Amino acid sequence: MNDELQKKVAQAIRNPKNIGEMPDADSIGTVGNSECGEMLRMWVKYKERDGEKIIDKASFQSFGCETAIAVASLATELIKGKTADQAMELKPEELSGELGPLPPMKIHCAELVQGALRSALSPEGEAPAQVETPAEQAKLNPTLQDSLNEGQTQSGSGLKINFLDESN
Repeated sequence: MNDELQKKVAQAIRNPKNIGEMPDADSIGTVGNSECGEMLRMWVKYKERDGEKIIDKASFQSFGCETAIAVASLATELIKGKTADQAMELKPEELSGELGPLPPMKIHCAELVQGALRSALSPEGEAPAQVETPAEQAKLNPTLQDSLNEGQTQSGSGLKINFLDESN
């Protein structure tokens, strides 16, 4: 990766935008491969503007490299105010925004973000309209950690993710 791109990625990582779960999301999309460890989940919330449903906000969680996190951060800002159709038309190189063109070895990062976005915006990615309890919500929309752990359990690798205590 060239120095300029590294600087832009480092800057985006220092202050990522829209990171974290969105409990009241209208739709959720997850892509990735638990075998290689890269996964990305994106949440999307809509609002009505001039009789049209547009993206009000989006957030993400990522198990991936810094470039994937930087692209996801930029993409969640880029799609605000767009319709689902407009956002679905965005190409990976457009989602990487101000990072500029990604080198061939990093293009998969933007493709990961594009896949999560398309998953969230597709009809199958829509969250249920109403869920009665938080336990039911968790069953229908597991966290990214739950999804990764589930994939590892099915593959038999025994990988378990434990988050570090930030107080140390």
